[in-house]
Amino acid sequence: GKGGSDFDPKGKSDAEVMRFCQAFMTELCRHIGQFTDVPAGDINVGAREIGYLFRQYKRIRDEYSGVLTGKGLEFGGSLARTEATGYGLCYYTQEALRVLKNDSFEGKTVVISGSGNVAIFATEKAQALGAKVVTVSDSTGWIYDPAGIDVALLKDVKEVRRARLTEYAAARGSAVYHEGRGVFTVKCDVALPCATQNELRLEDAKALVENGCIAVAEGANMPTTLEATDYLREHGVLFAPGKAANAGGVAGSALEMSQNSQRLSWTFEEVDAKLKDIMVNIFAKVDLAAHEYAKEGDYVAGANIAGFLKVADAMMAQGAV
Repeated sequence: GKGGSDFDPKGKSDAEVMRFCQAFMTELCRHIGQFTDVPAGDINVGAREIGYLFRQYKRIRDEYSGVLTGKGLEFGGSLARTEATGYGLCYYTQEALRVLKNDSFEGKTVVISGSGNVAIFATEKAQALGAKVVTVSDSTGWIYDPAGIDVALLKDVKEVRRARLTEYAAARGSAVYHEGRGVFTVKCDVALPCATQNELRLEDAKALVENGCIAVAEGANMPTTLEATDYLREHGVLFAPGKAANAGGVAGSALEMSQNSQRLSWTFEEVDAKLKDIMVNIFAKVDLAAHEYAKEGDYVAGANIAGFLKVADAMMAQGAV
């Protein structure tokens, strides 16, 4: 599920953000719980906001439990949780490239939209796997950096200074800043939309196909419009839907909850290895469902079928249908 508010955090002080988070949790707390629903961060909700929300829940309910994920390491958080969605996206895409095209990220040019949590760590992992990421974006514009995105600088601009990408361009001579949209017009091998819903439109899909893109994997929630999705699939582009490809965030949350329940703290390497195994296994289930239902290579159908069967089989086993 998804939830949110129309509170705009831009230009607000830490104290203003904290008071809003406290007010929000005062109402939300009656609807969530470690065995009911466990929220995690999303757009504009990072470690700072999770900390404020968690303390308010703890204060009202007078309990310490793993009711929110993405917590700080000092109070129950998990190493690699922050990286999980972006890393998981790349693990899934790498496995899809290996199985479907006998290929990998090695030597590929990648365009990424967004510059938040998912985009930053997708950039980091894609480059660790041998690719060169040349774009990121925010709500006002985008960066083209043919030398490859400097992840350390991007983290400083977005996570420390909380500034616009114009500051990235000002600090890096190889980067060019553009107003508005345009990430998907850049020639690339792989595109990873990691910003927001309906950002990759039909005209973007046409540009990607024309420029020889071989794979699109969704890091955001439904970032590709239906028309664009259909166009990409019709033209033979490997398309990895977000319900499978961006499941690393939920997987990371589950791993954090496991540690909370056991009162354990795993190393970064342990969590990362478990995350990779989960994403590879998700792809295997999607691929198997596509094969079994005569939809080979159609990972939208494969993900839909695999997800439906998992729920349907559980319901049938419990006598719910």
